[in-house]
Amino acid sequence: MSHSICILGGGFGGLYTALALSKLNWEDSQPDIVLVDQRDRFIFAPLLYELVTGELQTWEIAPPYEELLANTGVRFHQSGVENLDIAAQTVALTDGTQISYDRIVLALGGETPTDMAPGVAEHAIPFRSLEDAYRLKERLRQLESANPEKIRVAVVGGGYSGVEIACKVAERLGDKGRVRIVELADKILQTSPEFNQKAAQKALDDKNVWIDYETTVTEVTADTLSLSYKDKSDTLPVDIVIWTVGNKVSPALDALELPRNARRQFTITPTLQVTDHPYIFALGDLADGKDGAGKVVPTTAQSALQQADYAAWNIWASLTSRPLLPFRYQHLGEMMTLGTDNATLSGLGLKLDGNLAYVARRLTYLYRMPTLDHQIRVGLNWITQPIQDLLIGSSKSK
Repeated sequence: MSHSICILGGGFGGLYTALALSKLNWEDSQPDIVLVDQRDRFIFAPLLYELVTGELQTWEIAPPYEELLANTGVRFHQSGVENLDIAAQTVALTDGTQISYDRIVLALGGETPTDMAPGVAEHAIPFRSLEDAYRLKERLRQLESANPEKIRVAVVGGGYSGVEIACKVAERLGDKGRVRIVELADKILQTSPEFNQKAAQKALDDKNVWIDYETTVTEVTADTLSLSYKDKSDTLPVDIVIWTVGNKVSPALDALELPRNARRQFTITPTLQVTDHPYIFALGDLADGKDGAGKVVPTTAQSALQQADYAAWNIWASLTSRPLLPFRYQHLGEMMTLGTDNATLSGLGLKLDGNLAYVARRLTYLYRMPTLDHQIRVGLNWITQPIQDLLIGSSKSK
């Protein structure tokens, strides 16, 4: 009997689970595997920042699912999720399609909450999707064309995303920019190694990025940002507010009556199955659980990448009467971009910053791209691009 596997969400967790499932030995016949996502492209999120500076192109970091899944036997269905009937084991999609499943993977990821202060939803730009990057890039282009004396940008959040986008924007704007980070804590990158913190702080200082510590945002308008610091309030003029704080589970799954933690994440076992629901697997941002060694699994891209292999194996094992494997998380280090030709990398005994870290980061992400075909296309472009740029520059100078 042929089985059906439905994967909701095409991020690192969902897409890489689908690709891993397609490579397993299914003996008689591969089950029907369908990947559902409301967008038509996968986003390699750690490289989204490079779109803003024009270092990379959309096709490199956001290839279409149809292209990535060609010849894998995995079907892609573009739609949102309307409802999940656990008892009937069916998924209703927003386009009216209904999918039956024997196993389902919840990998819809998270969203940036925009209700943390008045005006955020209307006026701030999150930085999580391709659309967010396009919106920010276009807004920067408009401001640069208007040629004001200063372009004032506020980045809310001093975590990885906030620091990385602040460096990219500050570098793009140069002397025309006045970039600041608004951070609730008393330091940036609280969960990052000290080496990364120091490298990031130096990069921000070099780019004249101001940091408001122990500060909260009380309101965002079309051209102002109101802040609160130790019971003191201040309202600053601003051209762009980039919102990088907070994470919430996709509202598409709000109605599901499954075990959750206080942050509304689904609680999972070390085998990545939702507690008391062995046919439902969950991974990535919306899952909360410990691995087989009792370690809390962080909600990061590298966690989702690692979980994907285990999720695929355990789905295969559960359908072929084999033992399931408890997930074992391996912390492989952390990498951040700190501008063009500058990054920091720490982990596995290595500590690098500057240009060498930038190259290592690029190569690492190239290796982690979803398919060999895409790795080759992107890698060849990265090798030949400097030559193309040189030829174009030479022809212009004649």
